Amino acid sequence: MSLFDRWRHQLAELREAGRLRTLTPAAGIDFSSNDYLGYSKRGWPPHDLSRSGAASRLLRGQHPIWDEVETRLAAWHRAEAALVFNSGYAANEGLLGAVIERGDVVFSDECNHASIIDGLRLSGAEKVIFRHNDVNELEARMRARLAARFGRQAWFVVTASLFGMEGDTAPLRQLAELVERYQAQLIVDEAHATGCFGHEGGGMVDALGLRGKVLASVHTGGKALAVPGAYLVGSQLLKDLLVNRCRHFIFTTALPPQVGAWWLDALALVARDKAARTILHDRAMVFRVDMLERGIAVGGTHYIASIALGPDALAVEVARRLQDAGFDVRAIRPPSVPEGTARLRISIHADHDPPALRQLADALALVVPAMT
Repeated sequence: MSLFDRWRHQLAELREAGRLRTLTPAAGIDFSSNDYLGYSKRGWPPHDLSRSGAASRLLRGQHPIWDEVETRLAAWHRAEAALVFNSGYAANEGLLGAVIERGDVVFSDECNHASIIDGLRLSGAEKVIFRHNDVNELEARMRARLAARFGRQAWFVVTASLFGMEGDTAPLRQLAELVERYQAQLIVDEAHATGCFGHEGGGMVDALGLRGKVLASVHTGGKALAVPGAYLVGSQLLKDLLVNRCRHFIFTTALPPQVGAWWLDALALVARDKAARTILHDRAMVFRVDMLERGIAVGGTHYIASIALGPDALAVEVARRLQDAGFDVRAIRPPSVPEGTARLRISIHADHDPPALRQLADALALVVPAMT
């Protein structure tokens, strides 16, 4: 039985038992939500968007704007379906905990986000960690498990597209080829890439033309799009499964409809804002060249610049000196990164003007060599 047949069978069982959930907009007098004091009906304009429903989307939180948002998101990514979550953490953890089962095998990049790590714990599946972005080691680990693979067992490879602490990118094309060869499924966390790659900003999966090769991609609004919430993109079958099996969706109060309006505004803006994406990548490259000329090693390849320092106290002190100079640069320490790899994480923005970037490069050139 294939993974997708497994899902169809599970949904069919729910349908036969009369337990298949569907998303229904609020209608009639409210006796289902948790709006105990009636505050959601106080009439903050515009009234039709002020009511959160104070319930999950399977109760009274299914405002029509979420259908519109998800339709727009799916069209943006040229995919069948999208599903909104309250946060990227909930989307990653909920997706992995729902679709990966005990008995399955998951191959996970060692630098994946904590939400992925926790989602894999929830799944109960066998977890195989491979060295960061090392496709050869991944294939060796997959090959070593072929003999023990049985018919119903599903295999998954989980990675980020752009890693938030390292600033480097996954070899997505190679990973897509590998999962196809081993009849596995690829799940990609696009949190740091959404809005910033591709002709319309859909992320690296879309930019590389890999949408049809990926089981699901997870995207956050709280980074480049600057809106609360997150979403995942995949097939309609996957969406139906999550609506019925994902605890992080079923048992979570829906986001307020106002947030849906912000999503629509953000999507209208980002799809046509190629100029901002170009400026972002250009300025990130200029900053990296400036740092190279000053003899400071900067990790990553795009707009997340990582400067490895090692000891926690050193990273904190270097960050403090930069903050005193007027630059809000933070030290990243364990557990966000492995022990002994504390670093500065510098996030370049499209609205950083060139003089400010040069000033930061100058400050780093003064502080980092003096402290290391």
